[in-house]
Order: sequence, then C-alpha cells, then structure tokens
Amino acid sequence: MKLINKSHVAKKMPARLAVNTICKGLFFLATLVGLLVLAILFYRIFTQGIGSLNGDFLQNFASRKPEEAGIKAALIGSIWLMVVVAPVSLLLGVGTAIYLEEYARKNWITTFIKVNISNLAGVPSIVFGLLGLTVFVRALALDRSILAAGLTMSLLVLPVIIVAAQEAIRAVPRDLREASFGMGATKWQTILKVVLPAAIPGILTGGILALSRAIGETAPLVVVGIPMFIAFLPQTVMDTFTVLPMQIYNWTSRPQEEFQQVAAAGIIVLLILLIFMNSIAVIIRNKFQKRY
Repeated sequence: MKLINKSHVAKKMPARLAVNTICKGLFFLATLVGLLVLAILFYRIFTQGIGSLNGDFLQNFASRKPEEAGIKAALIGSIWLMVVVAPVSLLLGVGTAIYLEEYARKNWITTFIKVNISNLAGVPSIVFGLLGLTVFVRALALDRSILAAGLTMSLLVLPVIIVAAQEAIRAVPRDLREASFGMGATKWQTILKVVLPAAIPGILTGGILALSRAIGETAPLVVVGIPMFIAFLPQTVMDTFTVLPMQIYNWTSRPQEEFQQVAAAGIIVLLILLIFMNSIAVIIRNKFQKRY
C-alpha cells in the first residue's frame, strides 16, 4: 500500500518551492525596509547632532542660547526617575506575578485579573498620565515631583513587567517544583530557591526593557505637568525636575535651526542610554540563562 503518491508530490513541488521563494523574499524585504528606515534615522540624527555633542553639552544646564544649552539637568532627572521607577515597578510586578502563578486559585476571578493586566499593557500611555495627575499630583498632593512622576511611570510599565514575570515563572519546569517539595521544602522556599533563580533571566530582561520604555516616554509626563526647562539639579524625590524626552521636545519646538542640532545631540544621548540598558538585558539573559 502506497502512502505517498510520488507523481502527485512531484507535480506540486515546483509550486510549493515558488511560494516558499516568494515568501522568503517578502520577509527579507520587510526586514530590509525596517533596517533602511533605522539607518536613515541614525544617519540623520548623528550628522545633525554630533557637532553639538561635547563635554560642555553634558555639563551645562538648559539655556535660551543654543551654543550654551546643555542636558545636565535632564540627564540627572532621568536617573532620578529610574531610581523611583525601578524598585517600585519591579517589586510590585514580580510580587504580583508570583502570587498569580504560585498562590492564586485557578478560577475565573484569577483569569479575569490576568486578562485585564494583559489589556493594561496596551493602554495608551497618556491614560496613565491622567491617572497620575488625578491620584498622585492632586489627591496625594505630591505636586510635580520626582515621586509623583516615578509612581505614574511605574503604573505605565507595571503590566509589562507582570506579564514578563508571569511568562518567566510559568516557563520553569514543574519537575523542579516537585523535586523541591520532595526534599521537604516549603512553598516559599521552593519559590525563593528554585523558581525565582530559574526565572531571573526572563524577569530581568522584561524588567529592563520596560524601564527602557519608561525612560523614553513623554506623554504621561506632559500630562502630569513636568516642566521642560530646569536650571538646577533635584536634591530629593520631592523636588521638581525634567527628563531627557521633555528637554528634547522643548528644543524641537523652537524655530531656530541651532536648537534642532542641540535636540539631535540630546537624542543621541538618549539612544546611548537606551542601548546601554538593552545591552544589560542581553548580558543578563546570556549570563544567567539555564536550560532544564
């Protein structure tokens, strides 16, 4: 009994190979278009802003004169923002993921919560800005401080971190948990000593990518009321501040051509910071990733 009709396969094979070649070419073209746009963007930014990128640019405060304008306050403000966002979002996000995956009962309520968390990851960032303005700036009277902005940005990236942590925890083999229980470990000891170490690459990678999004967001900060022009450094989390995207937005809104070049230099600094954070995510994933 013949299971394969060789003549039929031979007739169909040229058409299948042609479709495969066409799809391969389309996918390559899609990749090439993305890389081409990225290359044009990089070329435009670097050729326009590399002349303004120097030591004085990193050490000076913002100024009405483009030749004296710097990014010191915005750079330090972005670092201050991450000091608030990183611990708040990571602790809350990972803790929520641990509860939902390890402790919560598998019922419709848990499923409803998980679905809505996933939906929150796709909500426009300006909605979180409105929430931060209502709750942190006005209700809690935190004003336009680092703490208010940091809590607002934490809400923005929290769903992304929760989903990433859930996927990382869910990917840990069940056999590891059962082996830990078989050795007499408690539920928390198993999570702390077995589950979390195995899930660290995925959790930290997702966390750093979420923080990279937070450091480049502008819309929530505009709604909260973060100023674009600051000529001093914040000393505490209750001080007013500005960040790199806000300062860049301020420069691009000015009509002078020189400010466009200064804005391009600011974009280069922001890109370097984002590439550095994403590189840390790749290094952590490669260093701590284990296969079971």
